[in-house]
Amino acid sequence: MLNKYLKLLIIFFISTSISKAELIKPNSSIQPAEVVKIQLLGLQKNNQKFKDSGIEQTWNFAHPNNKRATGPLDRFKKMIKGNNYQMMINHLSHTITQTRSGDSWVQFEVILLDKEKTYHKFNWQVEKYSGDGPLNNCWLTTMVSSPEPLGSSI
Repeated sequence: MLNKYLKLLIIFFISTSISKAELIKPNSSIQPAEVVKIQLLGLQKNNQKFKDSGIEQTWNFAHPNNKRATGPLDRFKKMIKGNNYQMMINHLSHTITQTRSGDSWVQFEVILLDKEKTYHKFNWQVEKYSGDGPLNNCWLTTMVSSPEPLGSSI
């Protein structure tokens, strides 16, 4: 009897860890600001689900044209961990403000407080994908500017 409960407990923990490892996939019901929020929350807790899960979450919402320029995934990971974007990993907080929009694109200003307590500003753009397949009508990131340092919070 004890063996039966032990097996059930093991199955529960395995299924729980598998479900926690699932990343959010783009779908047409996710709005532009939510796309940016999903990406930033992933980067804020980069290794929460598994190693570099936040970077992979960000990659999931990259527009195919963006992926062609920054990918494959291993190259994208190196880029995010490089000097221009590493402050996004495990950052302390962020704000997202819509600044401009058109019919199929939206731009945001992102202010991010990194773990060194320095603020950075980014321009972040998402576009509605129009094409075949599961990404049709999904909002995806097409551009993230280089950071503009804004100073320290200390």
